[in-house]
Amino acid sequence: MSDNHTTEELNKVVAQLEKECREHPDSVMARHNLALIYRKAGRLDEAIVELKRVIEIDPFSAQSLVNLGAIYFEQGDLERARQANEEALRAVPDTAQAHVNLGLIHQRQGLADQAIDSYEAALALKPDLAAAWVNITPALLMKGEDQRALEAARRGVELDPESGMAHNNLAVALYYNGDTPGAREHAAKARELGYAVDPRFRGLLD
Repeated sequence: MSDNHTTEELNKVVAQLEKECREHPDSVMARHNLALIYRKAGRLDEAIVELKRVIEIDPFSAQSLVNLGAIYFEQGDLERARQANEEALRAVPDTAQAHVNLGLIHQRQGLADQAIDSYEAALALKPDLAAAWVNITPALLMKGEDQRALEAARRGVELDPESGMAHNNLAVALYYNGDTPGAREHAAKARELGYAVDPRFRGLLD
């Protein structure tokens, strides 16, 4: 599918959802879906507006708060991202993805211990949550816990074998555990899946 065709299809979906929101202004589902499409189209400011409207209508919409936090994270606004995910947990305490997102925020800030705590909180709620296993790997490596990182990375690939990030993180963990051939294999797989392999390990593929 060409980019122009994709854009055309997105615009059609946006128009349909905007019409639904005008006709049903208090529809949480319509506004949430519109926000997701705005985000996919790169219209982040409009996505934020719609998510905030959803939260006004339903303050317990944890998924909307999580998505709002994810957009703030993409924009580099870590404080607002943190606030949105913490609010999601206050609304629905078992929102595992909010813990994952807080882990990413802590990791971005170089706070490995806090990041690991957040990922472990997510896994306590959802032991098979691939995103938590994938993302805890670099946090464990930051702490020098290479063996735990390797175990987490393997679990991440097992749960999400089509994730380029999962294979990249496994490549890094294998490298730090002395398995250069295994690291090369998974770095190649990550690149095959379209993931930008960690620059420090691109030499494994040359």
